[in-house]
Amino acid sequence: LIASVFDRQMRARTGLLADSLAKANEKLVQAALHDPLTHLPNRMLLQDRIEQAIEKARRRQLRFAVMFVDLDGFKAINDAFGHQVGDNLLVAISARVNRLLRAHDTFARLGGDEFVIVFQIEVPEDAAVVSERVIDAIGAPLTVDGIELQVTASLGIALYPEDATTERELMAHADAAMYYTKDSGRNGYTFFTESMHVAANRQLRLLQDMRRAVARNELILHYQPKYPASGDTIIGAEALVRWQHPELGLLGPDVFIPIAERSGLILQIGDWVLDHACAQLRQWHLAGHVDWTIAVNLSPMQFAAPNLPDIVADTLARHDVTARHLTLEITETTAMKDVEVTLAMLGKLTDMGVHISIDDFGTGYSSLLYLKRMPATELKIDRAFVQELEHNSEDAAIVASIVALGRSLQLRVVAEGVETAAQRQYLSDIGCDLLQGYHLGRPMDASSFLAMANTDKAA
Repeated sequence: LIASVFDRQMRARTGLLADSLAKANEKLVQAALHDPLTHLPNRMLLQDRIEQAIEKARRRQLRFAVMFVDLDGFKAINDAFGHQVGDNLLVAISARVNRLLRAHDTFARLGGDEFVIVFQIEVPEDAAVVSERVIDAIGAPLTVDGIELQVTASLGIALYPEDATTERELMAHADAAMYYTKDSGRNGYTFFTESMHVAANRQLRLLQDMRRAVARNELILHYQPKYPASGDTIIGAEALVRWQHPELGLLGPDVFIPIAERSGLILQIGDWVLDHACAQLRQWHLAGHVDWTIAVNLSPMQFAAPNLPDIVADTLARHDVTARHLTLEITETTAMKDVEVTLAMLGKLTDMGVHISIDDFGTGYSSLLYLKRMPATELKIDRAFVQELEHNSEDAAIVASIVALGRSLQLRVVAEGVETAAQRQYLSDIGCDLLQGYHLGRPMDASSFLAMANTDKAA
């Protein structure tokens, strides 16, 4: 009897233990295959679902769509209201989109504000209908933590089997189509085409090559001269990065910088630019041009790095360059993303003696209250206003207003994109301090820059 009771208890305990282990294992699997925030399938489970969909479609001669979804404006909300509001917004949008889909559709989160939807279709028009529903659902205003918010979505669609027959290709093609939507104005959808395939392969190749560009010494700097508005003597230069690709030739920043920013390689490239610009400035100082300054552009990712002041200080010390000869340029949009963080970072840099320039001024949404508090040295008028000075009275009025604003805040005003003598004369007349542009000098390598400066000096 005692043995029977003991055996029954042991079997009960074994059963409970087995149940506990099964539940624990289920939770582990859930955690491994699902996004912890939205509880949607993650990248690993998505890959498996797409491969299953391919196998099923191959056997039954079916078609399905892979839709890449990227939110427009999410980063601005995250920066303005904090990560908690951003996370809650992602959860709310996920739930809203999920309600549109069928039980056998797959809705996954890749990370950040990127999602993927996989669903069966009969004809391509079915994917268009789903796209419009998703765009409408995401674009409708919603209230998160008492704040009314609104974002839009850029979608890219790849179809099986028309566009690709493997998981990797379907994802790459949907991604390429999504970026086409982004470049075309956002808040819409685009079906993948073969021309995008060429562009996607080019982007992938550039990314792979870029990872080795610094180590192979393929990056070079060109220098665009800066002049006083009423003078002909060079006072410094802006350093502009170029990529001497071994097969594609000399590439401008508009070709590779966006890829570097998306991949995170911009930090490595940015450090390289700062280092080589300061090294070159030191060489010019040793050659007798002791008053020349150098301007270096900072990407948003660089400016957000907490160790930026340490990197700048170490670079200046390594090349024996005084801080007052270095100007760091940040765009107006970057400066206004998180004003308090910007003010703290700029305070650290200016305490070192580094000058700060607010680039592309006039294209963003500056608050004069914050601009007054910002320890900047100069405002740089965006070239778009300068180019239309002679033909557009509104642009001329904007430029004059920026010059007046700069003077009232005791900031130097720099105009870029000066391409004609008339533009130069107008900017000089209204009180612009410094000018640069093709009319004064194109970006050039260091030796050409020095030769031009010596020619100007001799003249």
